[in-house]
Amino acid sequence: MKHITSRDNALFKHLKALAGSTHQRRKAGQSLLDGVHLAQAYVAARGQPVTCLVSERHYDHAEVAPLLAEVDSERVVVLADALFTQISGVVNGIDLMLVIETPAGHLPARIEQDCIILDGVQDAGNVGSILRSAAAAGIRDAFLATGCAFAWSVKTLRAGMGANFHLNIVEHCTLEALAPRLAIPLLATSSHAEAAVFDTDLRGPVAWVVGNEGAGVSEGWMAHVTRKVGIPQPGGMESLNVAAATAICLFEAVRQRRAG
Repeated sequence: MKHITSRDNALFKHLKALAGSTHQRRKAGQSLLDGVHLAQAYVAARGQPVTCLVSERHYDHAEVAPLLAEVDSERVVVLADALFTQISGVVNGIDLMLVIETPAGHLPARIEQDCIILDGVQDAGNVGSILRSAAAAGIRDAFLATGCAFAWSVKTLRAGMGANFHLNIVEHCTLEALAPRLAIPLLATSSHAEAAVFDTDLRGPVAWVVGNEGAGVSEGWMAHVTRKVGIPQPGGMESLNVAAATAICLFEAVRQRRAG
């Protein structure tokens, strides 16, 4: 394994650039997974990372050792403690990080299974939460339209808690490319819907489109919606957070399918 102590090291400079800029991560086609939980989730789901980084002080940590045992030794890099703090955004955590090749995802020719479409969801925390709910509900395809937060940003990954590694995530999807491929009903939530989601038959495959935090689903996507459904709110609130509303819809489908 490698041991880096100098800030002038070429690999460290690359790592610092990745840590400091979403643009650099997009350009390099690489993402950073900060913390033991995300690292464990990735290795369990996808296998070997490009690089496994650990600080000198935590190299022998009880939670780190099992993970290092699963990673090829030539992929492990030990960083001086002062260097690791310059690339990690985790405060008071365990100094472990993976560098991975960012999965590109693939757009199926015909979409016949449950999926989620994100239309301009701009908050990275919301994107990560939606991906987490989708993966937990058994959905495998997540399509993100242009204007969504980066699915592989540090904040999105943290909110997703490993969900990204179980999904086929396709970014920069356009309405023109995606809508003709849908062979299943397309549903969206609306405060003006006549039917509640709890009264809608969700036992078959459906596609859900969820919109921007403020503006909601765009007119273009709404024109392709098969059915609008509402979420009853007896408390009288005007609306729900987009991630919370999405989770309700996805798990109502789970409930109906479990019921037979």
